Amino acid sequence: MNESRIEEIIRVFNRRLTATPTEFHRYLFYEIDWEDKLIGIKGPRGCGKTTLLLQHIKQSFHGQELEKVLYVSLDNIWFADNKILDLVDFHYNHGGTHIFIDEIHYEPKWQTMLKNMSDNYPGMYIVYTGSSMLEIDAHEGDLSRRQVMYEMRGMSFREYLEYEGVVKHERLTLEQLMDNHVEIAMDICSRTNVLGCFNKYLREGYYPFYKAVRQGFDSRLLATVNQVIESDYPQIDDVTVATIRKTKKMLMVLSECVPQLPNMSQLYRELETDRNNGLKMLRALERGGLLLLLGSKAKSINQLSRPDKIYINNPTLMYALSPRADIGSVRETFFMNQLSQSHELSYPKAGDFLVDGRYLFEVGGKGKTFSQIKDIPDSYLAVDDTEIGRGARIPLWLFGMLY
Repeated sequence: MNESRIEEIIRVFNRRLTATPTEFHRYLFYEIDWEDKLIGIKGPRGCGKTTLLLQHIKQSFHGQELEKVLYVSLDNIWFADNKILDLVDFHYNHGGTHIFIDEIHYEPKWQTMLKNMSDNYPGMYIVYTGSSMLEIDAHEGDLSRRQVMYEMRGMSFREYLEYEGVVKHERLTLEQLMDNHVEIAMDICSRTNVLGCFNKYLREGYYPFYKAVRQGFDSRLLATVNQVIESDYPQIDDVTVATIRKTKKMLMVLSECVPQLPNMSQLYRELETDRNNGLKMLRALERGGLLLLLGSKAKSINQLSRPDKIYINNPTLMYALSPRADIGSVRETFFMNQLSQSHELSYPKAGDFLVDGRYLFEVGGKGKTFSQIKDIPDSYLAVDDTEIGRGARIPLWLFGMLY
């Protein structure tokens, strides 16, 4: 491969790098140890993975150092008649030390490819991103022991406040929040109309690209959903066109009834599928960042068990799929979405969520009482339309400060 063939790739890289803003960084930017030789970052479409890579490059490499860095996205049509390994070989032989590969799932044998790159180009630093559906296969490429994998989510309410230039606040642990929620809420509320910001966040704030497409945001988000199901899903799993169509229909049916669990047998009949394939589609929608599945035992859904409750992944997606989304469902969805980032959630016999097998939460509006969870140890209310709580009554918006 000669230099003229990669000029287009380099022009695209430089153009995107120049346009990348650096004023705001997602939470994961500060968690990644960029000195590791092989780093994977997976996450749903639209959460900011590409911007994260380009921000790191822009702020870490300058002058002649930048000539040793290359960024490529495998969904570029350039790769229709060019091979990524040929490009890596050219880059390495011309003094390249770092390569950043976006959309790795567009390479059918991506795990084997990364293993070969890691083995054949000593000293090369490799960072890649891919669909949240990516799963490491222990029988292909043997990446599990040689890489560090990170998972990126959409924006938290804390990040949204900073992104909007309203309030900058450090992330909280759940214990800090429960112990000091009154003091924390008073501080934040003294600086902004937090409830007004929270309502805007629920409708638009989970996906950072909302700022660029305010007028057509819902349409752009629905197009992103289609890409996940029509493009990412078949890149990861061997699925038919019929399965893709059924998966899209499943998502639309569920968007009208979550979080109440629909009649799954009836749903499978309507989709003309069986239980096993229906559960596989549910799992694919969860892996793709479109659904959240809640079981009576944390993480039980991975074994293809029937979920106790099904949620759309986040409130912003809920409103795009169903503009008249029920506010009670929106509240529960927000709570589960924000805590599932770093906590184990399960469906309890009483209340809405059991967190880390210990803390019981009931989610509702400001008139919510303890009647459903009274006399249960470590029980709390997460209440909406409330700026500052009291005792075990914690404002719902505060649970958006955890990452």
